[in-house]
Amino acid sequence: MTDNGKSAYLDHAVSALSFVIIGVVFYVSVFGVFSDSYLRVGMLLAGGLLIVLVGLRQSAGALDRALLIAAAIALGLSVYQYFRAAEEIETGLYFLTSVDIWMGLLGLAAVIELTRRSVGLVMAAVAGILLAYGAFGNMAPGFLRHAGISTEELMTVLWYSFDGVFGRPMATVVSTILIFIVFGALLELLAIDLVLVRLAMAATGRMRSGPAAAATVASGLFGTISGSAVANVVGTGVITIPLIKKRGFSPRFAAAVESAASSGGQITPPIMGAVAFIMADVTGVPYLTICAAAAVPALLYYGGLFVAISSAARNMDLADEPRPDISFNWRELVQMAVFVLALAGIVVTMVGGASPAYAGFVGVALAAVMGFAIRPDLLTDGAAWGRFVRSAGLISAQLVVIVGAVGIVIGVLNLTGVGLRFASLLASLAEDQLIVSLILMAIACLLLGMGMPTVPAYLIIVLVMGPSLQRLGVPIVHTHMFVLYFGVLSAVTPPVALAAFAAAPIAGASPMATAIEASRLALPGFVIPFAFIYQPALLLGTGFGLGDSAQAIFFVLLATILISRACYPRPNKAYMVPVGLALAAGLIFFGPVVSWIAAAAAVGVMYLDRLDLTVTKPIS
Repeated sequence: MTDNGKSAYLDHAVSALSFVIIGVVFYVSVFGVFSDSYLRVGMLLAGGLLIVLVGLRQSAGALDRALLIAAAIALGLSVYQYFRAAEEIETGLYFLTSVDIWMGLLGLAAVIELTRRSVGLVMAAVAGILLAYGAFGNMAPGFLRHAGISTEELMTVLWYSFDGVFGRPMATVVSTILIFIVFGALLELLAIDLVLVRLAMAATGRMRSGPAAAATVASGLFGTISGSAVANVVGTGVITIPLIKKRGFSPRFAAAVESAASSGGQITPPIMGAVAFIMADVTGVPYLTICAAAAVPALLYYGGLFVAISSAARNMDLADEPRPDISFNWRELVQMAVFVLALAGIVVTMVGGASPAYAGFVGVALAAVMGFAIRPDLLTDGAAWGRFVRSAGLISAQLVVIVGAVGIVIGVLNLTGVGLRFASLLASLAEDQLIVSLILMAIACLLLGMGMPTVPAYLIIVLVMGPSLQRLGVPIVHTHMFVLYFGVLSAVTPPVALAAFAAAPIAGASPMATAIEASRLALPGFVIPFAFIYQPALLLGTGFGLGDSAQAIFFVLLATILISRACYPRPNKAYMVPVGLALAAGLIFFGPVVSWIAAAAAVGVMYLDRLDLTVTKPIS
């Protein structure tokens, strides 16, 4: 067979397997889970094989192909061994044989290798190190040492039970989240993402910061359906970054705006990069409560970005470009309506008591009916359908494999208890001082989240770090939101800032300089999690009165504006930086009396330092 023939065969195989995965996703979202074992294990097998097929299609080296084939064989054998003993395993009366143990180990190795191919070395290394720790941690020093776990017990938990690879994260992903992956791919098929960018350009075209503000709006809108900050950067950045540069901003700043804005999509309701559904499952708090709690902090994050961008634009000598005159035809207006109505349909369906998965199906159905009504040409566009099926299938496969690796981490942490010991150590270091605990936790979250996608970063961090905050009396929703924010912000935090590193090549900028600039822009985002710990009424729907929530929102809004302006102070007014940061601290971290005094002072300071958009001096 010729190379072209092999490539065509692999393309057909990828499309067919992707179609099967999407079909299962639709079935589960409408009719529910038919069998926990067959769904979780079968989807891991299908996802793993799809990643292998895509790798074979792209790979040119014989060694790499051999490794892919070995991973496929290992996964296939281990899944076969699981199902061979599945009935006895579920009764709890089965004792693993040496063959079971070896097959389980092969399965874990395959999951780690496929994770490496899906999201890079960091997540795979974390899973591999934790697996080794479970096997040999009895020889580790200090508080890391555990009592020892037999190989049989380790394999039983990690492979042959619902406490490891096939645990709750896997169940949530395959039964709830994958339909939203299909939803996002469908919106891309309908080209709604491009219309959102044009809408953002039209809404912000008359602002001095222009395309930079548009990138913030577009990335926020696209982020509600995108499950990845990097995917968000790539999806919208190829359009927005050149426009930002054309306006006169530096390549570094253009890439930083896109990466900071794209990262915020993961904390923006209603979908929040799929984390909202995971958080609802882990905490037992209703999904809609999670969305309500996340709404105000997300708005404040993007509001802070707007202020920071406007402050930077005030100080720059920007090109005097004519303001864009963007108009929309009837089809584009309907495409915007499709986006809004589909999201509204999801929320309304869940308010009516339906499951999140069925609500996702309703969103897909609404988007499909309305979208194809205005784009009937897509119904016969085989190439576009092929891209849709392969995109939805591959992203679903990668997510399933990633949460399989997360299951290894969670299983080992539960077996060894090291997460609780880490929380105890953190509490002893902080000596029950909340602010010290929060700072230590924020640093740990940034370190643990670096290089990982949102879902695994959140799950691993909250398991390790969450108990220490709850011991200090922080409510469970606030704890999980705090962890989520810093897990998300690791995407723009040096030295491993995935979103910034994805945006830099598009702009032709230095990746590290982009990451530093993005962290500067996103500085309010690093403070907002502290704000909703000290001003807990900021999170709506968590049991606080309307007056308390309004007061908390007012204080944190002023603090966000002050911090954003302090990031890009007016030339010759550097003294406003410590003044602004001090007032922000007074607004957030002290009682209402101090906060009201700081609020009055903040209003006065902002009036004196109000934005003057005619200043065109360059940034020093």
